[in-house]
Amino acid sequence: MALGTLTALPVPAPRVIDRSVAAGAMLLAPLAAVPLAVLAGLVVLAGDALGLPALAVAGIAVGAVGLASRGLHLDGLADTADGLGASFDRARALEIMRRGDSGPTGVATLALVLIVQTGSLAGAISGGHGVPAAVGGVLVSRWVLALCCTRGVPSARPDGLGAAVAGSIRLPWTVLTLCAAAGLATLVPGLPWWRGPLVVAAAVAAAGLVLWRCTARLGGITGDVLGACVEFGATAAWLALAP
Repeated sequence: MALGTLTALPVPAPRVIDRSVAAGAMLLAPLAAVPLAVLAGLVVLAGDALGLPALAVAGIAVGAVGLASRGLHLDGLADTADGLGASFDRARALEIMRRGDSGPTGVATLALVLIVQTGSLAGAISGGHGVPAAVGGVLVSRWVLALCCTRGVPSARPDGLGAAVAGSIRLPWTVLTLCAAAGLATLVPGLPWWRGPLVVAAAVAAAGLVLWRCTARLGGITGDVLGACVEFGATAAWLALAP
């Protein structure tokens, strides 16, 4: 479920999707994202070897990750922005988010986020730590899914991905997995030990802000909201790694 949901890898569908499977898939999200992180790191490594401009390399890396995840999180970001920006009525907002098209708010949000992501990753590349930044940003942004699916976070709809994973992870597991992320981040090569945990904290704070806003406005999470949290988490992580 984790690989099939979060990447474009052709894997068999899970035979059963229940609360324990959903919780396990969200906890395994960083592991499932390893192929995406490796792809981003290889793009940056190749760009450095070829002497390409940092901004161009960063754009290719961000685009490659988006394509390798079928644009799922980017679509969620655009739909969430459209829903939040179009109407104060909860039912109307959810109806807009369910559509397959993107309005001006969604397109503008998507463009702005991609610009910030590309510029931030380019800063890390220019600073000499582009590969760990590319890899770390992808992994940390998927780690925030544990926060979004913690017990007490409701689903905005009775169906869909949000309903399957909302509230599926017990709080101790969320705390444990985020502490593990911060601990592993101290070991990132090429960075001071304290900077990795700072990146994790930035990603969690950004995703938490989106989660709070969507829960207050929509009554809970949807699959689109999860995608928006991932993209904001990645943006915050790369911003923290930019200097």
